[in-house]
Amino acid sequence: MKVFKFGGASVKDAAGVRNVAKVLSHFPDDDLLIVVSAMGKTTNALEAVVWGYCDGKDMSAHVEALRKSHFLVLAEAVPANTAVRAELILHFDKLQDLLRRPPSGNMDRDYDQIVSMGELWSSLILSAFLNEAGFANKWLDARKVVRTDDHFREAKVQWDALEDRSMVHMPSFEQGPMRLVTQGFIGSTEDGLTTTLGREGSDFSAAIFAYQMGAESVTIWKDVPGMFNADPKLFPDTKLLSHISYREAIELSYFGASVIHPRTLQPLQKKGIPLFVRSFNDVNAPGSTIDHRSENDSLIPSFIIKPGQVLLSITPRDLSFIVEENLSGIFAAFAQHGVRINLMQNSAVAFTVCVDNDNRVKPLVMELRREYEVRWNEGLELVTVRHYDDATLAKLTAGKEILIEQRSRNTARFVVR
Repeated sequence: MKVFKFGGASVKDAAGVRNVAKVLSHFPDDDLLIVVSAMGKTTNALEAVVWGYCDGKDMSAHVEALRKSHFLVLAEAVPANTAVRAELILHFDKLQDLLRRPPSGNMDRDYDQIVSMGELWSSLILSAFLNEAGFANKWLDARKVVRTDDHFREAKVQWDALEDRSMVHMPSFEQGPMRLVTQGFIGSTEDGLTTTLGREGSDFSAAIFAYQMGAESVTIWKDVPGMFNADPKLFPDTKLLSHISYREAIELSYFGASVIHPRTLQPLQKKGIPLFVRSFNDVNAPGSTIDHRSENDSLIPSFIIKPGQVLLSITPRDLSFIVEENLSGIFAAFAQHGVRINLMQNSAVAFTVCVDNDNRVKPLVMELRREYEVRWNEGLELVTVRHYDDATLAKLTAGKEILIEQRSRNTARFVVR
């Protein structure tokens, strides 16, 4: 069994859906579990629906735009499949019914019920097209297998439930290769409420299924030919990292490398399952391999730029020292609001953190300001360089104001304006 994951860029339109079939034609005899993300920018569009819905706005026009775009892909890819068309109609009707009800008061819960629909739509369309194209497969609702807690938007997988749920809900195959099409990013609670695994969590879903099924490998099919030492869309003269150890890849993903979700590598490492990153535009390109071997790691500088950062400086109102009791309460507030710390630094009277600027930050700041002075700087970038050298650091920070600088033996990090 091999696990393939196709992201939103690979299924953004009917041509993309057809290209997935072209990629899969290179693996005619393999048992495959295919994990698919929402189409194109659907997740962003559904997030806009969530924010508007929670603000009391009428989002029916946004939903109608999503309906039209998905039915257009269906009409171009599988025009005669009335069963999937009827299934999609039910899904969109369910979304409209949900939006007619008042918000639950838990924005993260509402987020998961709404945003998760993108993966369901895309997987239904892809599965139907593959069957029409002669690539026989069965559709699997990932929520029936991936049980999680109720920490909405960042749900934790209940690993001990995977085997039992797989035995109950995995389809059986009497003949021919075993081929399943399922969704990334989503799971469900014991009560049946849909949850999501964190933004860009489809990679993690692929690893969850691979771990459970003892897969031979996981392949993430991207619009780039592998992992690079920097984003090739932002920097010229980037270099392909043909081989990376689990440890190095975990470091890069933790610091914000966008090719792999940070939690993807750990379940694969536990079972020694290799991860390949390959291009869906060039199936014959070698791509990147991630496995247990560390001797082949490249030590060339790799750099990651995270824009849209906020720097929060948290100070006791009486200018007393920041001590363990303060930090305990501060960390608890970050965890409660689901705000991930990208970088932190403390002095005697201040604790400073760099975080992504999203809708969870302001409620966190309001809570912290009950006890602390909180200063706020936005519009910043977080620059991380692994295996740095002076020339690379000088190039990346030239002409920028450095607000925070941290260096270890292997990694340098800067918050810059």
